Amino acid sequence: MKLRRGVLRAALALVLLPLLTPASAVEPISLGIAIAGAAASALTGIISYPRLYCYFRECCLHRHDRRAAAALRENLDKKLFGQHLVSKVVVKAVRGFLNNTNAKKPLALSLHGWTGTGKNFVSKIVAESIYKSGLQSKYVHQFVATLHFPHAHSINLYKDQLQSWIRGNVSICPRSIFIFDEMDKMHAGLIDSIKPFLDYYELLDGVSYRQAIFIFLSNAGAERITEVALDFWRNGRAREDIQLTDIQNALSVSVFNNKNSGFWHSTLIDRNLIDYFIPFLPLEYKHVKMCVRVEIESRGYTVDEDIVSRIADEMTYFPREERIYSDKGCKTVDAKLDYYYDF
Repeated sequence: MKLRRGVLRAALALVLLPLLTPASAVEPISLGIAIAGAAASALTGIISYPRLYCYFRECCLHRHDRRAAAALRENLDKKLFGQHLVSKVVVKAVRGFLNNTNAKKPLALSLHGWTGTGKNFVSKIVAESIYKSGLQSKYVHQFVATLHFPHAHSINLYKDQLQSWIRGNVSICPRSIFIFDEMDKMHAGLIDSIKPFLDYYELLDGVSYRQAIFIFLSNAGAERITEVALDFWRNGRAREDIQLTDIQNALSVSVFNNKNSGFWHSTLIDRNLIDYFIPFLPLEYKHVKMCVRVEIESRGYTVDEDIVSRIADEMTYFPREERIYSDKGCKTVDAKLDYYYDF
């Protein structure tokens, strides 16, 4: 950082020198040539130094891996509520992968849970931790099943297009991130077309995919996740006592056998190419209130606890008798705030 600032100051000083030097001090043409040459030399040095070049333009592998892992942990700790398993697993998985200089395969994470529990939010945070522009980065690619793959009769065309897109982008940037949303609406068999890219190959047609990250988002398996959470609640056990081992194996089997999961009888599961099946627990009343507070603060308003409670009370909860979990998580919080605040 000190080197970057020093070079930048030197270049700017050379550019600003004509404005600060009296005209009679030196012969203008000689001074102009000297300044132009020195400035060009300094700027060439800046551009030729990769990390400084990336100061001005987004680059592949922009952030140092340790900085990315630290940013990921900080944002999950501050902004994600009620998902102790997610925070723990995602941080460890991503940090370990980024710090592994000899990864044997790409990182593949599959996020599962009800709508509004934070799946899209976490994928966004992962992207932002690695690339400052997050989902807007040219190295982050997001696919939505109903938007990008809407027609069952075009499945073969989609497979070819998907393979070409992944191959082309990883060729440009090894640390490309691919996010597949609405996996539960994905046509069966489509996701298997990317199996070679997730496997343990050193090179495929001269391209290595071992630094890429694949994130899959799905509602499939949410019922199984809720069953585990309810069992803990009914037995008087704390939500935070739920461990990944209590859910992950049953979740992967549930997703594999679900015809509407996008992973139905998928070779990605059969060949153990998904590194982690990450369960998003259904959110409770207290978590909804946390979401409301953060959203109010993000809009620059003072938190009014009466409004926080009223919005949380307006949400619908399940099971019908116990009313423990919000059936939409925090998904509609933003819209409800518009009713109470004149933004």
